Amino acid sequence: MYLKDPRIVLTLNAGGQSFRFSAMQGNREIGTPVVQVADVADLTHCLETLVQGFVQVMQTLPAPPVAISFAFPGPADYPNGIIGNLPNLPAFRGGVPLKAFLEQKFQMPVFINNDGDLFAYGEALAGFLPYVNQKLCEADNPRRYNNLVGVTLGTGFGCGIVRNSELFVGDNSSAAEAWCMRSGIIADCIAEDAVNSAAIVRGYKETAASADPISARDIYEIAKGNKAGNREAALHSFKTLGCALGDALANILAIVDGLVVIGGGVAGAYDLFIPHVIAAINSTIGRADGSRVPRIVLTAADVENEEDMRSFLQGTPAKVTIPNTDICAYYDPVRRTALGISRMGDTLAMATGAYCFALHQLDKT
Repeated sequence: MYLKDPRIVLTLNAGGQSFRFSAMQGNREIGTPVVQVADVADLTHCLETLVQGFVQVMQTLPAPPVAISFAFPGPADYPNGIIGNLPNLPAFRGGVPLKAFLEQKFQMPVFINNDGDLFAYGEALAGFLPYVNQKLCEADNPRRYNNLVGVTLGTGFGCGIVRNSELFVGDNSSAAEAWCMRSGIIADCIAEDAVNSAAIVRGYKETAASADPISARDIYEIAKGNKAGNREAALHSFKTLGCALGDALANILAIVDGLVVIGGGVAGAYDLFIPHVIAAINSTIGRADGSRVPRIVLTAADVENEEDMRSFLQGTPAKVTIPNTDICAYYDPVRRTALGISRMGDTLAMATGAYCFALHQLDKT
């Protein structure tokens, strides 16, 4: 979608201390990106930085942009573009109508969304979702997917939901706030604290009985055998994260019937935690009478695993006879989902999501 669209959209990646400005055309970054350091405690300076960054990018473009679209941290009223009390960007505390400010400055539509939402939207329209459907087509499997859950794992736990090419934002701009679900691993705790980079460090230190400073990246290298350390503790920390993420995704997939794509910095350790994610989703859960049933009605596969992918693409086609006839119908009685890594990378997925969201909204109106 929009792969050959000539329209240009300005976009932005808002980091903790810097803003990266760029432009998208036909799902590709064009022009010269601009990085500006922002004083996150000073609103006037932040707004000036935003204006200057977009102006500099516009000067490198072959044609005028039709909109500005980007991700910005929440809490926020995203449809109205009003930014709330941000812990990492104190300049915006109290509520700042950023959308209206930029629209007045640039005289063009402005769209602001959550980063997890735009990651999911980019992967749904130009990344993981079309990749899986193309593989199904090549395998002559008639099943196609239209819905996607996108999660980002890093310092936090981001999530977005796309249904039939529409981003689901909710009535209060609060859809897919998976981070605040109850953790199935840590008692009386939110899910985010069990599936982020800090959880890897905490799990390693607890198992290894170590108080030495260490990073999630170090623990990954230890788990892979590339660095000295307690490898059992490192592997256990990723297993725990996988079990926690699997529990969270099982809750989400009980409501949202679709595929799952995983991004974020922690996704680099995908091979260490994904078997435990799949096992958790495909596990069983008890009932009051003592019996056990599948955790969810879907069966999950890891598309990065060759055997899983082959089974997923092949399916289990069954032949049934239409009553009182000799005519057969074919169907697959197994309801399936698949998980995999971002096909675009976080930055491009979010930029593509921002680009497609802007054009989709313009086309609707």
